[in-house]
Amino acid sequence: MIRTASVLASGAAALLLAAAQPVLAQDGHVNHAAHDHAHAAFASDRIHVAVEGQGPDVIFIPGLSSSPAVWQGTVDHLNGAYRVHRIHVQGFAGAPAEGNATGPVAAPVAEEIARYIREQGLNKPAVVGHSMGGTMGMMLAARHPDLVGKLMVVDMIPFMGAMFGPPGTTAESVVPVADQVFTAQSTAPRDQYLTQAKAAVTAMIRTEAARTGPLHDTETSDQQVSAAAFRELIVTDLRPELGKITAPTEVLYVKFNDPRMTDAITDAIYQMSFATLPGAKLKRIDDSAHFIMLDQPTAFYGDLDAFLAK
Repeated sequence: MIRTASVLASGAAALLLAAAQPVLAQDGHVNHAAHDHAHAAFASDRIHVAVEGQGPDVIFIPGLSSSPAVWQGTVDHLNGAYRVHRIHVQGFAGAPAEGNATGPVAAPVAEEIARYIREQGLNKPAVVGHSMGGTMGMMLAARHPDLVGKLMVVDMIPFMGAMFGPPGTTAESVVPVADQVFTAQSTAPRDQYLTQAKAAVTAMIRTEAARTGPLHDTETSDQQVSAAAFRELIVTDLRPELGKITAPTEVLYVKFNDPRMTDAITDAIYQMSFATLPGAKLKRIDDSAHFIMLDQPTAFYGDLDAFLAK
């Protein structure tokens, strides 16, 4: 089963690889004037944070090349019952690269979110992360367990690099592949990025009407930042760190977008991936692609409500 899962998961890896094909960024921050929120008074060259609502604190972290707007439907659903903190990673979705211009992205951003929690005086907030945002959520909860009250990971495994090699692949052995991926992404021409981005978003969101925003996010993300972040995801293995997570953890996921992948194989991959965090609750969401909150909002909101109410 492990060998079969690893081989068949290569299709999912190809999809994720395609999703990481941004184009050159537009300068300047996204215009937030249309939304009823303010930016937190927090000086950082890695992130900026939009805050709205009152009540218990919830931090939402978007994925690779995504903007905080990917959570807008979720925030509308919560209807002000929580104080929501939406992270915007510099270099993604129109935000200038600044401190993320070179080197890793996920790990330093996770550290900035930890600093944000401390400096803003948040009391064990719930953390919800989608895709790469889930990686940062796991980093945050494992490396700063005193800061996180509960963790929800939306469609992400702790070692994506396992999908880029044979059974037994390690963070070290997958480095040459990650380097090749980075070179290809960071040097691809603009028109190639555009073509791949459109194809990737189409595959990762079943709901046609929901694709426009994420596609625009990808098109306005910084090429180098996204390429570096994707390389980092491939070589980051958080499985040894999962045991340090003390916060109640839930993982929502979907069947990999490959005709050879069955529900059972997908379930097995997630069970194996989170084996070092035995208390984690794993739940597959059917009839959805990668952006669960866009494809199956009713199911996602129901799980989120129950998660936050615990």
